[in-house]
Amino acid sequence: MLKILHTADWHIGKNLHKVPLQSEFKMFLEWLLGIINDEAIDVLLISGDIFDYANPAAEDRKTYYEFLKSLVDTNTKIIITGGNHDSAGFLNAPREVLKALDIEVIGEATHPINQEIIPIVNDDGSVEVVIAAVPFLKDKDLRNRNEAEKFESRVDEIRYGIQNHYHQLAEIIKDQYPNVPSIAMGHLYTVGSDPSESERDIHMGNEAAVDAKIFSDAFDYVALGHIHRPQIIGKNEFIRYSGSPIALSFSEKKDIKSIIILTVDEGEIQKPKLIEVPKNRTLDRISGNLEEVRLALEDYENSFTLPAFLEIIVKEKEYSSVILSDFEELKTLHQDQPNYKVIKSKVDFEHGAKDIDALFLEGENIEDLKPTEVFAKKMESENIDDASKELMNEAFLELLSIVMNED
Repeated sequence: MLKILHTADWHIGKNLHKVPLQSEFKMFLEWLLGIINDEAIDVLLISGDIFDYANPAAEDRKTYYEFLKSLVDTNTKIIITGGNHDSAGFLNAPREVLKALDIEVIGEATHPINQEIIPIVNDDGSVEVVIAAVPFLKDKDLRNRNEAEKFESRVDEIRYGIQNHYHQLAEIIKDQYPNVPSIAMGHLYTVGSDPSESERDIHMGNEAAVDAKIFSDAFDYVALGHIHRPQIIGKNEFIRYSGSPIALSFSEKKDIKSIIILTVDEGEIQKPKLIEVPKNRTLDRISGNLEEVRLALEDYENSFTLPAFLEIIVKEKEYSSVILSDFEELKTLHQDQPNYKVIKSKVDFEHGAKDIDALFLEGENIEDLKPTEVFAKKMESENIDDASKELMNEAFLELLSIVMNED
């Protein structure tokens, strides 16, 4: 019997509205180490976005390597794949050293492709399960690979490239490891998935989302990353996003975070088991008129280990510079309390003063918007015909994909 743990989207180094999330992430890693020991996990799968930045800070690198070091004595095999936030070069740099510690790193698509196939071998030498360790597939890995194929759009080409990549791996596994259960890892966007506000768009602004049917007949389980809400895809409980282990945006404040444990027994992968990740900090929103917000802050109670992160929204009917001044004073007074910290705020007037300075005071600005949203707003403000807008949008998505895929 073999036990496998699926997790993803750690985003080490992530800041939420410029506030570090290091404390709760380190608490997650401490808890995860306990689970790995208690559950006697044989294989740990991390499906991309280990880091939030391509060039992680020294402290974030230390967190990563210290955790890997802590697993050496557990005899757990670790398989790490790169995500769209990760630098393939950074992840791959120590791969030969890590391999000696039974840690496999696949930072980017490999050539030949069979280097992404990792058999998990029993003590008796037999293969118990095969892992297709597929990292985030960059546009350069997917386009112009088959010049014989003709595509109506770049989106179709990329979608085909993803499907073909998994098809090739499935065929190799079927040929080399017949009747052995297989697991595919992936860091991608699927049709029907439910994203939050914190994922970065990939593959032509998410337009090249793939259908989960490409996995259903090829693999026994699919361990996905990229979407931060834990979820089943295509009503198939064996195709899952593990989700991020901690909330990475206010849109995830009600999400129940989890990890997934798989058991391979007698040649079959058993029903996935979810374990809820303990919540050490809450993200909360307080809204109302200025006086209602004031009272709510004064009476706010926090039952979690770490101070709450608050988003406050003041809603008033008529614009008033006095309200703005009082709001600034309120924020200063309640900015950093022992049981909470206000990290996002705005005033919303129903009438008057619709300029950005009045509506988005602090914590909500252009940095809160995705590039595609900013570009869409710009297009709306320009007197451009529909055909030109379509061409410009396609060009923008292609440029965005190039920028986002650079290490």
